[in-house]
Amino acid sequence: MSGAPESGKKLYEGKAKILYATDNPDVLLTHFKDDATAFNAQKKGSIRGKGEINNAISAHLFKLMETKGIPTHFVELPSPTQMLVKAVTIVPLEVVVRNLAAGSLCKQTGLELGSLVEPPLVEFYYKNDAMGDPLLTIDRIRLMKVASDEDVATLRSMALQINDVLKEFFNQCGITLVDFKLEFGRDRAGKIILADEISPDTCRLWIQGEPDPKKRVLDKDRFRQDMGNVEEGYQQVLDRVLNNPSA
Repeated sequence: MSGAPESGKKLYEGKAKILYATDNPDVLLTHFKDDATAFNAQKKGSIRGKGEINNAISAHLFKLMETKGIPTHFVELPSPTQMLVKAVTIVPLEVVVRNLAAGSLCKQTGLELGSLVEPPLVEFYYKNDAMGDPLLTIDRIRLMKVASDEDVATLRSMALQINDVLKEFFNQCGITLVDFKLEFGRDRAGKIILADEISPDTCRLWIQGEPDPKKRVLDKDRFRQDMGNVEEGYQQVLDRVLNNPSA
């Protein structure tokens, strides 16, 4: 495929992306927005150029995953803010992997910001905005029949594999991967594959060697915590990702 396809019927609009149908039922068109939200959409704003930056970073990292044997929904980029993706049924669990303590983990456990989490912590959150995306235990996942034990094991295994790839890649970029959120979906054959995006919206990313706790932040925490220079942080991630000689 080439060129930017005409947007078909809008299927879904989320906080950061809009999903459209295409003339191929197995392929959908994702449009990345500049809109920004935090704290379950209680804080709203816009980050100039965010859609284009997140689209480019996500595409680059999805292609990296494919080279490592991790299946994704990525097809191609028809335009700077659009991504063609395989149609999937999203698994209603957000999978969070934590390498260092930050955000809600610090608030809920008292761990100091930046404390090493070893081995990496894998958490599951119910993907439901109305309920505030609550943290679920394995027993609650079983009770709610959100996913089977086999599915949970697959999600955990894939998340840890993705973590290994991303940690190494970002380390080569001079960036520490603090934590990140993943979403997965089932393709037409029922196979679980990586979906959604991987970007400064979904990852906490810190510049290595920067002692100032505010200046080191390159992700959406700049927006969440009113640190300023949000666009600059996102652009720096893109530059470092695209200039990684190992990519």
